[in-house]
Amino acid sequence: MRGFLDHPDGAILGGAVALLAAGLVCGLLAPAVFWLMLAAAVLAGVGFLAFRFPTQFCVAWLLVTGMSLEMAFADWVGTEAYQPVIAVIKAVGIGLGCLCVLRFGPKLDLLCPAWGFLLMLMTGLAHGLYPGLNAADSLRSAVGSIAPFVFCFCRAPRSWAEAIVRATKWCPVVAVAACLPLAVAGLRPLFVDSGGARLAGLGHPAFLANVCLPAIYACLIQLYREGRRGDLLLLIANGLILVLTGARAPLFYAVAVCGLSLFSIRSRLFAARDRAALVLSALAVVPLLVVFAGAFSEVRLFNVMVNETGNLSGRDLLWPEFEAAAARSLWFGWGIGAGNAVIPPHSEIVQQMHTWAAHNEYLRIGVEGGLVGQALLIGLFAAWVLFRSRDLPESDRRIMRLAFIAYAGLAATDNVLISTPACVMFAFTAAVFAGRDVAPAISATPRTSIGRPRLALPDSRLVA
Repeated sequence: MRGFLDHPDGAILGGAVALLAAGLVCGLLAPAVFWLMLAAAVLAGVGFLAFRFPTQFCVAWLLVTGMSLEMAFADWVGTEAYQPVIAVIKAVGIGLGCLCVLRFGPKLDLLCPAWGFLLMLMTGLAHGLYPGLNAADSLRSAVGSIAPFVFCFCRAPRSWAEAIVRATKWCPVVAVAACLPLAVAGLRPLFVDSGGARLAGLGHPAFLANVCLPAIYACLIQLYREGRRGDLLLLIANGLILVLTGARAPLFYAVAVCGLSLFSIRSRLFAARDRAALVLSALAVVPLLVVFAGAFSEVRLFNVMVNETGNLSGRDLLWPEFEAAAARSLWFGWGIGAGNAVIPPHSEIVQQMHTWAAHNEYLRIGVEGGLVGQALLIGLFAAWVLFRSRDLPESDRRIMRLAFIAYAGLAATDNVLISTPACVMFAFTAAVFAGRDVAPAISATPRTSIGRPRLALPDSRLVA
């Protein structure tokens, strides 16, 4: 019995049994405490299962996070449900990350950008917070900012890393597929009207678009690793979903990363003729889209291309407020969370835009961390990506570096660090960077092109 409880599994399971027994006793002696003890026992039991099967739980959490359920709950229950749902999603991610650290072992990643948010929290508390922002709010925002990076601090095994990369590829498809039954039942539309029809799934079109980006990068990485036809089809499907979301900037960066990767990265498993065929097919579609853009003006992407090419979707109304707030504390900013307090929730801009977020991470970090915080965070991101990717296979390394260059560009018009899609992006990043410590598995059957295996050459030592 002593040895059983010394094992982590036994300790967790023993704690769950003890809590359940205590709950039953409370049911007899103190009924008011019964439900609290029962909930604690259930949570301990779930924790035991998550500790036993961390990879499966992380994959399930990643797929749920990619759905951006906070938007659906906000529509069904009310806007007051938006922040609590985000808090639950990130709290579960933090819990799973801690379980992975316990199960797989810790890893001290001194270059992880999470340290930048921690330092900005301390400097904000020391310097003074934005009017209306208290220490508890700042601490909560700091935890939310650090949450997407939690998996970077565990020594993930190959099986976990490969499962997360595979799950990332499917996130947009799962988000759309999960909305289909609700759309048929009339509970939630698959498309929303926002300057034209936009594919939303269970979340928001912009969030779905930002989930498509890591999914596309995951498909590219798998294509270069294994050269499977299924990954190519999934890449095309994710690209189509991205087009239907009507998000221009994510589409531009996805096309740029894919184009540069296909032109510049060589692969024994993803042959040059297959890459050329994919690029030429995409280029052949572009003139048709230009010609027929007017006929599809009800689709948001084509509507903007034809009628509102320079439209910033109202961002130009938000940015002056953040620029003015940043100028009032130029060097050290106003503390983590100040970006949520710059524009009052009931102001005219919020009524018009339905958001008070900056939609520009450089402006938000300028408000929260000043020039020092901006320089620190940008420097950490650059060093993190360069150092953590340097020992990866060539295709992984170059795709990830291109992806983060694109991410830096996207940060100028989107909330790429604080929204739930950031959890998908950085869990995927942690999985790819795990290849630096654990080499990725290579397909057992060598291929010269997609879907066409060739015979492996015999070992030269066996040749007479």
